[in-house]
Amino acid sequence: MLNFFEPETYGALGDGKTNDAKAIQAAIDACEENGGGTVVLSGGKTYYSDSIALKKNVELHLQKGSVLRATSDIDGYIRPCKRINDPKTALVGNPVTGKPSFVFIYGYEADSCSITGEGTIDANCYAFVERKNEYYVTGNFYPRPTTIYIEKSHHITFRGVTIQNAPFWTLHPAGCDDVLISEIRILNPLDVANSDGIDPDHCSNVRIVGCHIQCADDCICLKTSKGNAEYGPCENIVIANCTLTSTSAAIKIGTEGVGDFRNVLVSNCVISRSNRGLSIQIRDGGNVENVTFSDCIIETRRFCSDWWGTAEPITITCFRRDENTTAGHIRNVKYLNVTCRGENGVLIASSPENPVEDVVFENCSVHLTKTSKWDCGLYDLRPSIDHGIEETDNAAFFIRNAKNVRIEKSTVSWGKEPYAHYRFALAGENIDGLTLHRNRFAPAREGEETISLTDVSKTQ
Repeated sequence: MLNFFEPETYGALGDGKTNDAKAIQAAIDACEENGGGTVVLSGGKTYYSDSIALKKNVELHLQKGSVLRATSDIDGYIRPCKRINDPKTALVGNPVTGKPSFVFIYGYEADSCSITGEGTIDANCYAFVERKNEYYVTGNFYPRPTTIYIEKSHHITFRGVTIQNAPFWTLHPAGCDDVLISEIRILNPLDVANSDGIDPDHCSNVRIVGCHIQCADDCICLKTSKGNAEYGPCENIVIANCTLTSTSAAIKIGTEGVGDFRNVLVSNCVISRSNRGLSIQIRDGGNVENVTFSDCIIETRRFCSDWWGTAEPITITCFRRDENTTAGHIRNVKYLNVTCRGENGVLIASSPENPVEDVVFENCSVHLTKTSKWDCGLYDLRPSIDHGIEETDNAAFFIRNAKNVRIEKSTVSWGKEPYAHYRFALAGENIDGLTLHRNRFAPAREGEETISLTDVSKTQ
């Protein structure tokens, strides 16, 4: 017989005003002490709450119509450490490069925990931000709280729930093995900086399936952050059947990447109204290998100059972050049956001494057309000690410092009135081994060249 626990048994009111954190936590603790089960938040109620900690074998289930809403009082947030029962632990660090300093829902060594249901988790983002301009808000203190951070917990599941209004990263599993994220919705405002959707960090055997995500910053970002380096690579990842809108990259590998990324499959995803589509950004010592993107549709446009990216549907970049960093290597990346439509083209760029290797584009299409008021004729190479935003004409495929690149059965087309900075179908510099086979590359304008190659060896 299943164990069910209700916070009301422990004094919760669910009136949207009373802080129900102690009652919810008491229900979770009792559930764990009884060997596991389900803590149920009832439909039609709003549970206003400080931070809570998930425990082993506990399912937090939000019934349809229920809301778990985060408090605006930062003093009520858990500050993660190796022992969640130590309430006096100091701040751990900056969430961008290490562990979060503040977390709304936290779990440590919480094997087989889960969050399920059709209810809503509201992280109350506007309590922690201030507006910079009409397109962009950021924190009025930093760091802002992460919504859900689950560390060193295996066989964990997130299914069905809606998570909204994250002030910082939304769902951040770190050092976890066997992670299932299925059919969740993440609905964050498109002007709240750093509100990433899903950030698997040093995780293995991850499935992200059937999710809808809109957020300011990356929708799905694989990371190997410095603060969680003890947990090893990010590997064996499947992302499928998702719909995504982002002011940065819809799906990204990096930028935080001190460890390796390998064996990643992305398929059947639709990306719309995004500042970037599919991005691999290596700036630290981690390597990337064995990544395949297939059967994806990408639509890009620039949001504004405050965000990284200039509407590239596909990017692979590899540069040193700073003077203390040597960037890792990227190899064996495939794009199969990918349709790109937007304001910029594919970008592959690395340093001459560390070329990107073994990249394949097969049955891909790139259509460049201007749709926003923001400038093009740019490539965004940030963050990098050596590069920033580069002003140059846009190509449908721009490739600099690469080895063994194959473009096959792919097409390039342009809008009715090509933008002034749209020029070549393919611009290549310093490529050791370029294969072009059965492509249809239209010129940007009648009579212009379609391909510009410098220091390129062609294999076919």
